[in-house]
Amino acid sequence: MHRSGTSWLVLILCSVVLLLVTGLASGARSALDRLDHWVLSGVAELRTAWLTDVMRAVGLLDSSRGVQFVWWAGLAAVLVAKRWRHLIVWFCALFLISTLTENAMLALSRPRPVDIEILGYWSGYAMPSRPVAVLAALLIGICYTSLPQGPPRGWGKLVAAIALSLIVLSRLYLAQDGPTDILAGVLVGIGIPIVAFRLFLPNDVFPVSWKKGSKAHLDVGGRRGEAIYRALEEQLGVLPVEVKPFGLEGSGGSTPLRITVKGDPDSYLFAKLYSITHVRSDRWYKLGRTLLYGRLEDEKSFQTVRRLVQYEDYVLRLLVGAGLPAPEPLGIVEITPEREYLLVTEFFDGAREIGECRVDEDVIDQGLRVVRRLWESGLAHRDIKPANLLVRDGRLLVIDSAFAEVRPSPWRQAVDLANMMLVLALSSEPRRVLDRARVLFSDEEIAEAFAATRGLTMPSQLRRMMRERGRDLHAEFLTLLPLTLPPIGIQRITIRRTAMSVATVVGGVFAILIALQLLTSPL
Repeated sequence: MHRSGTSWLVLILCSVVLLLVTGLASGARSALDRLDHWVLSGVAELRTAWLTDVMRAVGLLDSSRGVQFVWWAGLAAVLVAKRWRHLIVWFCALFLISTLTENAMLALSRPRPVDIEILGYWSGYAMPSRPVAVLAALLIGICYTSLPQGPPRGWGKLVAAIALSLIVLSRLYLAQDGPTDILAGVLVGIGIPIVAFRLFLPNDVFPVSWKKGSKAHLDVGGRRGEAIYRALEEQLGVLPVEVKPFGLEGSGGSTPLRITVKGDPDSYLFAKLYSITHVRSDRWYKLGRTLLYGRLEDEKSFQTVRRLVQYEDYVLRLLVGAGLPAPEPLGIVEITPEREYLLVTEFFDGAREIGECRVDEDVIDQGLRVVRRLWESGLAHRDIKPANLLVRDGRLLVIDSAFAEVRPSPWRQAVDLANMMLVLALSSEPRRVLDRARVLFSDEEIAEAFAATRGLTMPSQLRRMMRERGRDLHAEFLTLLPLTLPPIGIQRITIRRTAMSVATVVGGVFAILIALQLLTSPL
């Protein structure tokens, strides 16, 4: 949380202690009452007709409608940017602040300032000031959910501080709250969101950016970039000249990088940056698939980043050892223990994605032989798509073994065959691909492959490219096959899936009720 986050945590604890002391010790409450009365009496002597009108106008921002306008504006910005994780953390912080302040007001039962005319609207007890706490949480939330770190967020905090200061002056002038009531509200309203965002949304892991891009693609500049350069030199013994993102369009589960290594001449290495973010995303992704389809084969989520990287490195070594045209693994680099790792491999310099190349019979044969070799070696790639098939000097290369499986079922192997034929047909013709496939595979094997492959089992990039080209290659193959089989179902109904579905529905209904309450009125 860094020093500022820790300071806010200490201030929150101090405010809680203040509330407890105020509620339990009559002497402390009496002292705070005298202090508040002395301050408010001095402010009341400054009242004039025109200044009262100004303060009432300023106080509109802290009214029920004003707070709701600020909330809806910040909410709209988060929804448009699709920052769902930020929205959930913000929701939870607001719910905690709303619940805490409401219960504290009822427990302390502190009255509004006495012997001083209250010129503004008020309701309920005084400590802590709930409107101030909620407004502070909304302003801080907008800064952390919609403004990038750096000057934009700095200016946003300055604007929020000015707006909150004007609200505080207005409420003191109108005698809606005492100074200690406002102080407790400010500490709670600012402290809880800051601690929540620092703990659950660290900027290094979940940066706010106005640029479009996948959430899986991490920034490799700043402190992370320095750590990557240092780790490569210390752990692999190479001198990195440049580390930059590479091939982001085809990657949704890691941050692919091209590393320029100092030499005579300079050379390239390829690396995939994995972090705890990717493990969490993988966990949620596989949970969603379990709810939709039941437990699919070999889709148990990884629990640590280290295990994820170790598995991919292991499978790469199996692929290379089996004689498949995969990149040679060069080692694992630890960036932050248990949080960030680099998987470094050979870089296929000059290779292009298969969708950008001319696919002749030789390339088709190479692709089909890759599948046959996978079958013979007891492996399945499980993510055959255009971005994972490269061509260099007429040679087909296979990359990205993150989803590969050892000793797969015939179903998984059949899916690899159909996806390979679909990818090859994108830049060729289905009939040519089918004719070459029948040299290596029987009609029954090809028919089973297309019976197992549809929708879910096709990578999203492959489905998108077929839509863009206006071709349903799967249907075209079915019309050409000499033998067709009924589609193989993938739905699995289990007790675990049923229980998880019920729990998800109940939790979703509960979350929706809380969200509706906050949406209609955060106060």
